[in-house]
Amino acid sequence: MDPVRNPYAPGAGQRPPELAGREREVRQFEIVLERVARGRPERSMVLTGLRGVGKTVLLNTFRSMAIQRLWGTGKIEARPEQSIRRSLSAAMHMALRELAPRHRAPDRIEHVLGVLKSFAQATTDDERTGRATRTGPRWQPGIDAVAVRGRADSGDLEIDLMELFVDAASVATDLGVGIALFIDELQDVPAKDISALCTACHELAQNGGPLIVVGAGLPHLPAVLSASKSYSERLFRYVRIDRLNRVAADHALSAPALAENVVFEAEALEALYKASDGYPFFVQAYGKATWDLALRSPITAEDVRVAAPEAEEELAVGFFGSRYDRATPAERDYMRAMAALGDEPVATNEVAASLGRRPASLSPARDSLIKKGLVYSSERGKIAFTVPHFGTFLRRRSE
Repeated sequence: MDPVRNPYAPGAGQRPPELAGREREVRQFEIVLERVARGRPERSMVLTGLRGVGKTVLLNTFRSMAIQRLWGTGKIEARPEQSIRRSLSAAMHMALRELAPRHRAPDRIEHVLGVLKSFAQATTDDERTGRATRTGPRWQPGIDAVAVRGRADSGDLEIDLMELFVDAASVATDLGVGIALFIDELQDVPAKDISALCTACHELAQNGGPLIVVGAGLPHLPAVLSASKSYSERLFRYVRIDRLNRVAADHALSAPALAENVVFEAEALEALYKASDGYPFFVQAYGKATWDLALRSPITAEDVRVAAPEAEEELAVGFFGSRYDRATPAERDYMRAMAALGDEPVATNEVAASLGRRPASLSPARDSLIKKGLVYSSERGKIAFTVPHFGTFLRRRSE
């Protein structure tokens, strides 16, 4: 098969040629956009799921949908231990720049940009806490406006974010549209910033401002939000993103191939689903490898069998191996012990028992793995991998 015509795209956050199995989520967001634009009350949205299920792809799809409706949009990726003030300033700046050319009152835009500049400059040296500092050179955010003093510049992120969101939302109201801010890896936002974000969203929900936050993160994200604000379970619409069912996975493979006049035999689709387990990233990885090694159409189960080792090798290096390499020896021991206990969430005391250690002595390794995004606490006293099939990878590696 011609590799140039290969339609499959196993890339990080890269949209697949066919966004199969996500029709319900797309429809939900269409309703959110329409309700907000009409001034109806609507919650912000949070997508949760394991790595490789397509959360970032959906986040980018939602942003495209908002842009098509002439909304102002901005997107950031949260980083551990780093305040979101600067990155959120850049995202809001982008959103306001998208709205500015259509606004009939330049002074209004100028004022809100000035508020945004004050918000961005309220911190200079202390990125981690988001607190204002008055020593050292002032950071220049690249916003072409005069900073508005006394608005969104107190240094308290909770107060500043509320004021910024309210002022920015008023510009969108003037145009009959909305503003959507997209935050990937939301679980990595520092706890104080999560609290501020929840408070600002709560304020918007009460006054009906047309600004929403759409976040994406790992399965424990709802617990992170709930620990920050008790009302967060009512503040967001939670959407769990899971692996594709057989019909959706078959469509994700067949539709792009058919566009290239290539078909799969039924047995080949069955073999691909068994190999990928329906996880979208794996569907694309196995589909790509099978296409490259198949000699002709129709693609057969034998083609899948021949191609599977190449797909697994690529996943072992790029998808699994890159994460494994980030772990320290102690963390690798902890993960190998998890893998030996099976693929379901395991009790932390069972991991400790298998290593012959006290649970408390393993807390540093476990906490570090959580911060690195390699494992998550699925429920109190239990731990699980954030990456599907990671346990299988570790067991194969130790053979």
